[in-house]
Amino acid sequence: MIKILRYTEYLYLAVAVVSVFEVYEQWNIDRQRAYLFIFFGIVSIGMFIFKKTYRKRFEERQKNNKQ
Repeated sequence: MIKILRYTEYLYLAVAVVSVFEVYEQWNIDRQRAYLFIFFGIVSIGMFIFKKTYRKRFEERQKNNKQ
């Protein structure tokens, strides 16, 4: 279960990287689409941070329950 949570964290980072690349590509062509990808990038980074802190809390809780 913990390994799956780690992979989903990095999936959010991958979405953020793709979003930044799309912003770079779309900035002079279609600004509205670029703004949409900026939003996706910010949300993806936020979800990465949230998932990482949630996983660490989950690991600590499991460690404390085993003792």
